[in-house]
Amino acid sequence: MNARARRPQSSRLEKRRIGLRVLGAMLVGNVIWETLHLPLYTLWATGPQRYLAFVVVHCSVGDLMIATGALLAAVVLVGRGWPGRSYGRVAALMIMFGLAYTVFSEWLNVSVRGSWAYAASMPVLPMLGTGVSPLLQWMLVPAAAFAWAWTGADHKTLGGEPARTCDIVGTSPK
Repeated sequence: MNARARRPQSSRLEKRRIGLRVLGAMLVGNVIWETLHLPLYTLWATGPQRYLAFVVVHCSVGDLMIATGALLAAVVLVGRGWPGRSYGRVAALMIMFGLAYTVFSEWLNVSVRGSWAYAASMPVLPMLGTGVSPLLQWMLVPAAAFAWAWTGADHKTLGGEPARTCDIVGTSPK
């Protein structure tokens, strides 16, 4: 009997549910972030309201596509036992993939193509020329998405209760 056949159906469903919760939270978080950091781009001053709304939707859907690819790649590369045993490793690798893509995309679209430009108010990392806001977006939004998705997980179907702080530090609860 192979490992897939032995895995309870509820465990597979819970893994999918957690992945979808991460991606759903990523979409919501990115819509909020994209809306809030619009003033850090020059199009804020020049674009009509309908175009700015389109930009938020377009960028948020693009962020969701990046997140989906990064999550799948992370699960394939380090996700043995995901989410029960490798949740943190998958989250960290997904964030690194997102950051790497963001640096590349910002460079390509700001410096090479000129698809968008930073406003003077956008803090930029000198060595990379990348805006700080998109980098923070790909650190904070996925971290929050993973944290939120884990709090709603059915840990019993994943192989038991999540570790408590006392389990991690080697003490017993009182």
